[in-house]
Amino acid sequence: MNRDFSKIKESLASWSEIRQLLRGGEQGQLVPVVIPKDRRGFSWMTLMFLAVYLAGTAVLADYAIVGLLAWIGAAFFLVTGLIWMWRRAIIEIEQGTTGVRSRWGAITGTLDPGRHYLWLPWDRVEAVVDTSTEIPYTAPIAACPTAENVPLKAIEFFLKFRIVDPVAFVRTIGAGNFDLVLSSAVQDAIRQRSRRVNTERAYDLRGSDVNDMQEALNRQLGRYGVRVMGCNIPDVQLPDQYQQHLSTREKVAKELSAYEREWELTRKRRIDTLLMEIERAKKTRDARIVEVKAAHNTARKDVARMLEEHETEAQRVRWEIEARGRAELTSAENEAKAQRRLAESYRDNRAVLQYELARRRLEVGAKLAESAPQPLVVRTATGSGESSALSTLLLAQMLPKITGGNGHLPPPVVQPPPPRSA
Repeated sequence: MNRDFSKIKESLASWSEIRQLLRGGEQGQLVPVVIPKDRRGFSWMTLMFLAVYLAGTAVLADYAIVGLLAWIGAAFFLVTGLIWMWRRAIIEIEQGTTGVRSRWGAITGTLDPGRHYLWLPWDRVEAVVDTSTEIPYTAPIAACPTAENVPLKAIEFFLKFRIVDPVAFVRTIGAGNFDLVLSSAVQDAIRQRSRRVNTERAYDLRGSDVNDMQEALNRQLGRYGVRVMGCNIPDVQLPDQYQQHLSTREKVAKELSAYEREWELTRKRRIDTLLMEIERAKKTRDARIVEVKAAHNTARKDVARMLEEHETEAQRVRWEIEARGRAELTSAENEAKAQRRLAESYRDNRAVLQYELARRRLEVGAKLAESAPQPLVVRTATGSGESSALSTLLLAQMLPKITGGNGHLPPPVVQPPPPRSA
C-alpha cells in the first residue's frame, strides 16, 4: 500500500510551462493552480518617448535631411512600440482551464479559454486554474480505531475532486492550504467511519457505500469552490496479530464452507439422479401414451376412411341411378316433344303442301295456257253468208304476222282498272 498522501500545490511558471504543469504535475505533486509570470511592464513606453522625441526633432530641424531621418526614426520606434504593446497584451487561456483576472491586485473576474487582450499593465492574470479535470487524491490513514478500539493498520481512501469556482478557490484558500484542509477532512471522515465498524467486519469497508462521506466532504469543501465527484475505500489492512487470528478463523470457515459445499453437491447429485430417473419414467410413460394415442387415431382414421368409402360408393350408386333415371326421363320427354313437334310440323306442312300444290297447278296451267295454240276465228260476212276467196287469201297473208311466226297469239295487254274515286 502506498503510505504517502497526495500532495497539492501551486506553482509559479511562465506561460509556456502552464500546460505541462496542469496536466503532469511537478515532482509527483498535483498542480491544479499555476501563477503565470507576467513580464509585462512599461518598456514599450520608452519606444513611444523616443518616437515623440524624434518627431519633435524633425519638426525643429533646420535641414531637410535631418528632419527626414528624424521622421523615419520616429515612425520606426512608433511601429515597434505598438507591435511590442500588442504582443505583450495577448493572453491565451488553454481549453479546460480558467484564468483569474485582477486589477491593481484585486480579483475582478475570470477569463474563459481562448485569446484575450489585456492592454493595461495593471490588468493581470493572477492564476490559471484547471476547472475541467477530475483531480485524483489518495489518502492512506494509519491507526484507525474500530468500534472495539482496535487500531487498524491502515485504511486507504481515494477520491476525485474538481474545482468548480476558481475565484473562490484562489481567493479563499489556495492550493497549498487546500491540501492541508482536504487531508484533515479525509482523516476525520475515515476515522468516524471506522468507529462505526466492528473489527471482524473491517474488510467490509472495501468497496462499501461512502455516499455519506462524499456528502460530508462536499459540505465542508463547498465554500472553497471544490466539489468531490466520487470516492471509495480500495483497501483495508488489519493489525498483524488480529490478521493471523482472523486468517485462522477464515481458514476454518473456508474448510467448513468447503465441506458444506461438498455435501451440498453430493445431495444435489443424488437429487439430480432421482429427478433424472423420474423424468426418464415420465418420458417412457409419455411415449407409450403417445403410441396408444397414435394407434387409436390410426384406427379412427381407418374406420372413418372405410365409412367415407362406403358412403362414397353409396352416393355414387345413388347418383348413377338418379342420373340414369334423369337421362331416361329426359329422353322420353325429348322423344314426346319430338313427336309433338313432328305432328305439328306435319299439320303445318299439310296446309303448306296443299297451298304449294295449288300454286304449282296454277303455274303449270298458266304455262300450258301460254304454250297451247289459240284458235283464231275470222268471220267474214258477205251478203250470201260465204267467205270469198279474196278475204281468205288476205287472211292467210296476215296470219303469220299476227301470230309472230310461231302459231301463237301475243299475250293480251291487261289494262289496269281505273282508280276509284273516294
